Amino acid sequence: MTLKLQDEIRQSKPFRCAEEEAYLSIVRTAAMLEHSLAQALKPFDITPTQYNVLSILRGAGDQGLCRNEVGGRLVTAMPDVTRLLDRMEDVGLIVRQRSTVDRRLVSTRLTKKGLDLVGRVDAKVVEIHEQQFRGVDKRSLKTIIGVLADIREKD
Repeated sequence: MTLKLQDEIRQSKPFRCAEEEAYLSIVRTAAMLEHSLAQALKPFDITPTQYNVLSILRGAGDQGLCRNEVGGRLVTAMPDVTRLLDRMEDVGLIVRQRSTVDRRLVSTRLTKKGLDLVGRVDAKVVEIHEQQFRGVDKRSLKTIIGVLADIREKD
């Protein structure tokens, strides 16, 4: 039996509207998904946001991306991308290099260590996502994806 959100959060009063319940359900579900992903990434000593950065930079290839481009592509907005990149550079996952043509531009790229790590983590991430959505058929997943895209488009 599926628990209703109202029961999960032990709320005795009904929600004020369906939109409120939908919002809270999305937020609660996102928090649960994020937590289980964070737990799965702990053995690799990275956070979901750091994994996101590694994936973004892998996609950028050898040319890398500037800090603002990395920040703009993150799934979850971060207020201090510089500090995030500093920590990742400190552990050798990325390298930053100032442009010789335009000193204002600093390109961020994966190191071999970062590339190797994101490659090792990929299988675990796929596995955790499959576990998170087990029992949800492909058609329902496509519906969820479409509805969430509609919401983001209107925002």
